[in-house]
Amino acid sequence: MKSTLQDLKTRRSCRKYRVEQIKEEELNEILEAGTYAPSGMGAQSPVIVAVQNREIIRKLSKMNAQIAGVDMDPFYGAPTVIIVLADRKTVTYVEDGSLVLGNLMNAAHAIGIGSCWIHRAKEEFESPEGKELLKVWGLGEDYVGIGHCILGYEQDTGSAKPRKSDFVIRV
Repeated sequence: MKSTLQDLKTRRSCRKYRVEQIKEEELNEILEAGTYAPSGMGAQSPVIVAVQNREIIRKLSKMNAQIAGVDMDPFYGAPTVIIVLADRKTVTYVEDGSLVLGNLMNAAHAIGIGSCWIHRAKEEFESPEGKELLKVWGLGEDYVGIGHCILGYEQDTGSAKPRKSDFVIRV
C-alpha cells in the first residue's frame, strides 16, 4: 500500500520525452491497468485505442493543434498516444473514461513511464476526420473522445507544486 500511495503522490505530467518507443510489455501493463478502472454500474463504457504509428500520431496531433489554435505538437513528441473514448449511451461515460485515464497515468508512473493527459479528444472525434477514424477502428458515432494519455520515457521530470491549504475540508 505504501508504494501505491507514494506513486500517487509523486506522479507528475511529463511534457518532454525521449524519442525511443516504450517496450511492448510496459504498454501492455499500462493498458491492462486502464481496463480495471471502475465504471458506473460496471458498464465498462470506455474503449482504449493505443497508437504508436507515427503517421497516425502526426495526424491526431495536427487535428488537436488546430482545435487548440496552436502551432505546436500538443503531444510533446511522445512516441505513444492512448485515446480513451466512451459510449455516450451510458450515463456515466465521462466519469468512466476519466477514471480510465487516471489508471493509465498512475500505472505508467508506477513502472517508470512518463505520461500526460491531453484534452480536446471530444472535439477531435466530433469532426468528420475523427468520425472517419472511429469507423476505421470499428467504433460507431456513439463514442465520444474523453482524452488522450501520452506516454514515453521522460527526458525531464518536474516537481510537485505545494498542495493548497484548503484542499480538504473536514466536517
